[in-house]
Amino acid sequence: MMSQTEKIFMESKYTADEYEAGRILFAQNCEFILSAVSDETLPQSTLNEIAFAGRSNVGKSSLINALTSRRTLARTSNTPGRTQQINFFQLEKKLMLVDLPGYGYAKASKTKIKDWSKFVLSYLENRPQLSRVCILIDSRRGTKKNDEAIMDYLDKISASYQLVLTKCDKIKYDEMENLYNLTTDNIHSRFGAHPFITPTSSKKGQGLNDLRAELAKLAHH
Repeated sequence: MMSQTEKIFMESKYTADEYEAGRILFAQNCEFILSAVSDETLPQSTLNEIAFAGRSNVGKSSLINALTSRRTLARTSNTPGRTQQINFFQLEKKLMLVDLPGYGYAKASKTKIKDWSKFVLSYLENRPQLSRVCILIDSRRGTKKNDEAIMDYLDKISASYQLVLTKCDKIKYDEMENLYNLTTDNIHSRFGAHPFITPTSSKKGQGLNDLRAELAKLAHH
């Protein structure tokens, strides 16, 4: 019997064709391109880019691995802040997935984006290929002040972003439903935020088809 937790992932936000487009795209070859540490080392590419951002250890690398069905494409670690560069992964010749450094610890209360370098902020503001930023929120902890600071910054620079809830298999249905509703209310007045919030579990695969369908809309055809 399907649990209530599983049922929340069954709400279809996309058409069958959109789900199929997402499935086909993310089944293609995906490979690591480079790690950039400055504007001069960014890849020379015309592909649209999807950046994955979030607090340290929120599950960015795990989500990229799960989306592309690769276990070790992006390096994962239990040590917060391990990813220090901007890592680029090319999905066939259709889309570039970008793994950004974590911008703080889950328990941090400061509102400044202190852990992000000027290089990362410059990338977000000036990279013409950047089509969307996926802000990952650990469902066990919810939105923190540094997440709010990132959203404020992206609103300020008129960047498009969407919220992705991670590790949703770790909490109960009523907790996830409450978080989903609170997060939806949070972005309601934010003009840069995508209206769909995607709950996911990289471990169990929940919500990945929704995210693939959404991101496939941004791929080169």
